[in-house]
Amino acid sequence: MAEKIEIYTKFTCPFCVRAKRLFDSKGVQYTEYDVTMDAAKRQEMVDRAPGARTVPQIFIDGAAIGGSDDLAALDTSGKLDALLATAT
Repeated sequence: MAEKIEIYTKFTCPFCVRAKRLFDSKGVQYTEYDVTMDAAKRQEMVDRAPGARTVPQIFIDGAAIGGSDDLAALDTSGKLDALLATAT
Protein backbone atom coordinates (compact mmCIF):
# COMPACT_ATOMS: atom_id res chain seq x y z
CA MET A 1 0.00 0.00 0.00
CA ALA A 2 1.04 3.61 -0.49
CA GLU A 3 3.09 5.12 2.27
CA LYS A 4 1.32 8.43 2.25
CA ILE A 5 -2.05 9.49 0.93
CA GLU A 6 -3.13 13.05 1.55
CA ILE A 7 -6.49 14.61 0.82
CA TYR A 8 -7.43 18.28 1.15
CA THR A 9 -11.13 18.65 1.98
CA LYS A 10 -13.84 21.08 3.05
CA PHE A 11 -16.61 20.56 5.56
CA THR A 12 -19.80 19.12 3.96
CA CYS A 13 -18.15 18.63 0.55
CA PRO A 14 -19.93 15.67 -1.10
CA PHE A 15 -17.02 15.06 -3.48
CA CYS A 16 -14.64 14.87 -0.52
CA VAL A 17 -16.92 12.34 1.15
CA ARG A 18 -16.98 10.30 -2.07
CA ALA A 19 -13.18 10.22 -2.30
CA LYS A 20 -12.76 9.30 1.36
CA ARG A 21 -15.35 6.52 1.04
CA LEU A 22 -13.42 5.05 -1.87
CA PHE A 23 -10.22 4.97 0.17
CA ASP A 24 -12.13 3.58 3.17
CA SER A 25 -13.62 0.81 1.02
CA LYS A 26 -10.09 -0.20 0.02
CA GLY A 27 -8.88 -0.12 3.63
CA VAL A 28 -6.44 2.66 2.81
CA GLN A 29 -5.32 5.12 5.47
CA TYR A 30 -4.99 8.76 4.54
CA THR A 31 -4.19 12.10 6.09
CA GLU A 32 -6.98 14.64 5.75
CA TYR A 33 -6.44 18.39 5.74
CA ASP A 34 -9.64 20.39 6.20
CA VAL A 35 -9.16 23.73 4.43
CA THR A 36 -12.61 25.11 5.30
CA MET A 37 -11.26 27.64 7.81
CA ASP A 38 -7.53 27.15 7.30
CA ALA A 39 -6.16 29.66 4.81
CA ALA A 40 -2.59 28.41 5.25
CA LYS A 41 -3.53 24.80 4.39
CA ARG A 42 -5.61 26.01 1.45
CA GLN A 43 -2.60 27.95 0.15
CA GLU A 44 -0.43 24.87 0.67
CA MET A 45 -2.91 22.88 -1.44
CA VAL A 46 -2.80 25.48 -4.23
CA ASP A 47 0.99 25.57 -4.10
CA ARG A 48 1.20 21.78 -4.39
CA ALA A 49 -1.40 21.55 -7.18
CA PRO A 50 -1.08 24.76 -9.18
CA GLY A 51 -4.38 25.85 -10.64
CA ALA A 52 -6.37 23.67 -8.24
CA ARG A 53 -9.12 25.67 -6.62
CA THR A 54 -11.58 22.92 -5.77
CA VAL A 55 -11.59 20.14 -3.23
CA PRO A 56 -10.80 17.43 -2.79
CA GLN A 57 -7.22 17.52 -3.98
CA ILE A 58 -5.59 14.14 -3.58
CA PHE A 59 -1.90 13.26 -3.41
CA ILE A 60 -0.35 9.80 -3.34
CA ASP A 61 3.28 9.80 -2.24
CA GLY A 62 3.46 13.49 -3.10
CA ALA A 63 2.11 13.11 -6.63
CA ALA A 64 -1.00 15.14 -7.44
CA ILE A 65 -3.83 12.79 -8.45
CA GLY A 66 -6.51 15.45 -8.83
CA GLY A 67 -10.02 15.47 -7.46
CA SER A 68 -12.81 13.01 -6.79
CA ASP A 69 -13.62 12.41 -10.46
CA ASP A 70 -9.94 11.79 -11.23
CA LEU A 71 -9.72 9.31 -8.36
CA ALA A 72 -12.88 7.51 -9.51
CA ALA A 73 -11.54 7.34 -13.08
CA LEU A 74 -8.31 5.78 -11.82
CA ASP A 75 -10.33 3.23 -9.87
CA THR A 76 -12.63 2.41 -12.78
CA SER A 77 -9.68 1.88 -15.10
CA GLY A 78 -7.99 -0.41 -12.59
CA LYS A 79 -5.02 1.91 -12.26
CA LEU A 80 -5.73 3.02 -8.69
CA ASP A 81 -5.11 -0.39 -7.13
CA ALA A 82 -1.86 -0.70 -9.08
CA LEU A 83 -0.81 2.79 -7.98
CA LEU A 84 -1.57 2.01 -4.35
CA ALA A 85 0.22 -1.34 -4.54
CA THR A 86 3.38 0.01 -6.15
CA ALA A 87 3.68 3.39 -4.43
CA THR A 88 6.84 3.78 -2.41
